[in-house]
Amino acid sequence: MKKIILFNYLFSLTIMVVAQSPAVTSWLQNTTETGSYYMQGNSTSIDNGILYNCQKVEYSADFVYVSTKGIPAYPTGPFLDGNPSQATDQDAIFKIPLAPQENTGTPISTTGGNIGVFINGVALFDYRDGVAWNPNTNALCGGPGNPPCPGGPMAQNDWNRDAVPAEMDGFDCSKAHPAMGNYHHHQNPSAFKLDLDIISDICNLYDAEGLYAIDPNQHSPLIGFAYDGFPIYGAYGYKNADGSNGITRIKSSYQLKNISTRANGPDVDATYHLGYFREDYEYIVSTGEDHLDEHNGRLCVTPEYPDGTYAYFATVDENWNSTYPYVVGPTFYGVSENRKVNIISEITTVYNGTSGLSETRFGNLNISIFPNPATDLIAIQVAGLVNEKLEVELFDISGKLVSSSQIREGSTIAYFDLQTIYEGIYLVKISNEKLSISEKVVIMRE
Repeated sequence: MKKIILFNYLFSLTIMVVAQSPAVTSWLQNTTETGSYYMQGNSTSIDNGILYNCQKVEYSADFVYVSTKGIPAYPTGPFLDGNPSQATDQDAIFKIPLAPQENTGTPISTTGGNIGVFINGVALFDYRDGVAWNPNTNALCGGPGNPPCPGGPMAQNDWNRDAVPAEMDGFDCSKAHPAMGNYHHHQNPSAFKLDLDIISDICNLYDAEGLYAIDPNQHSPLIGFAYDGFPIYGAYGYKNADGSNGITRIKSSYQLKNISTRANGPDVDATYHLGYFREDYEYIVSTGEDHLDEHNGRLCVTPEYPDGTYAYFATVDENWNSTYPYVVGPTFYGVSENRKVNIISEITTVYNGTSGLSETRFGNLNISIFPNPATDLIAIQVAGLVNEKLEVELFDISGKLVSSSQIREGSTIAYFDLQTIYEGIYLVKISNEKLSISEKVVIMRE
């Protein structure tokens, strides 16, 4: 009897510890509201009728199971390269290990398709887009509009195209697009318009949205998990792996080779520029702790893992443009396998909690209101990750509520249309159920 009681106690203690794991508590959940998308030429988003973020999180002693439709809270599209797809319901369950293990054998290469999942339930792909160079025909193969590659779409070729520069025109404002309905990011999931050097003008007409907005003064949030179970962070982290020496941009250790020709591939030219293929890059070992290893990660302390973990980072350059290998790859650090399952075949506990914004985090929200003064439209942007819904209200100087909006969990921005509002001084109030911040804004008429 004592052994049974001790076993039950230890099992309960294990479940309590698991319930506090960031792999359980970090997912953004929603069971009531639906996402939206843009059609080309129309800056008003259309409801897609599909629940956004994750719908259910449950866990056992060894795994967390995340049920998701694969739709973000921010609008998807449009995809200006002629992609006929829209983001569609993926009805997916991801099975992520709670105690991921380092792979001490031959590294496992990332593959085409899903290699991870962001905390809003959206898929992560690696660098590739399924297009490669066929030396037999001296032409591209694979992907839409090209003949198949020898060996099929999953074959490893000498020169495999990098999706990020090659498919730039097909990404929406949030740097993502669908593959036969499977909406996914190959790279840092923040808006083009918020980069220091803007390399896409798609946000000029459509909202500058994404999962999070880079804040160079704070450690970037935990934004997802790779298929080996290790966490993924945004672009900034502690300079030193032990959490010391301030915040810095975490850097890729890959760089372009100094080549002008490619064996069994096209010469480097304006069309097939350096960086067009993954094999144009080489890994250079760095002694700097703010540089990542060959998998694009490092062993380090993070806010969610104060005792340390292996973590991947969504790498960007000094202008915040995405840099190879972007998030994870070209191999995993840990033991990886396909984490998408059809059923849950063990007893689990449902996690209904939410971490929310602490008073400190709320007070440190980096809020931008622009333009200010404003005339026709004003945007309210929050840097970092919003993990609970924020109410955004516009008050006149007498305290009268003029307009209201929201920043959804897993998005970063809200707008007010000012065309019917008188000029003057107003207050923008951002609040959750317990806390609020107010900022002054001036509305002027030309």
